[in-house]
Amino acid sequence: MSIDTCILTTKDFTLLEVMRDRRRGHEDPLVPILKRKLETATVVFREDVPETVATLSSRVTYSVDGRTPDTRVISHDHLSMPMGMFLPITTRRGLALLGLSEGEEFLLQDASGRQERILLQKVHFQPEAARRSGGSTGETGETAAQAMPEPARRRPLLKLVHGALAGADRPRAGGYNGPEEPGPSAA
Repeated sequence: MSIDTCILTTKDFTLLEVMRDRRRGHEDPLVPILKRKLETATVVFREDVPETVATLSSRVTYSVDGRTPDTRVISHDHLSMPMGMFLPITTRRGLALLGLSEGEEFLLQDASGRQERILLQKVHFQPEAARRSGGSTGETGETAAQAMPEPARRRPLLKLVHGALAGADRPRAGGYNGPEEPGPSAA
């Protein structure tokens, strides 16, 4: 089902406005898509967005022209995380998916007139729905951590090593480096 409307959260709408304003006067292929999205958007608060709508940071499955589906996380920009995991809204396909509901498609046309249909098949994880349900997406009970692809769940994002710098002289935060500086009572 092709549709010329989309549902955007207030945050996503504002982000698209900023992107459009920064691209004015440029021959940028995103400008017509941004214009179309902003002119046809139904803007809702994050608490009111249906869980079947692709928002920023949603994990979605989509297909292009009926080819093999792909699953990605819609992101703000290119990230240094594992390649192929994210689809930034600074790309035509990422921008096309933002605001679509499951089963809806967006028709893209490049400068040469070639068209491609982007179909949003499934929203697996949506941060707004997870926030409303206290950490799970509701229907499947999948938490944010569970919604991540298997390799991302297995390895920790940050590993703390206690005592790694034990006994090392290092400056402390705020510029205070020891007892020789006067404290607040000196004032």
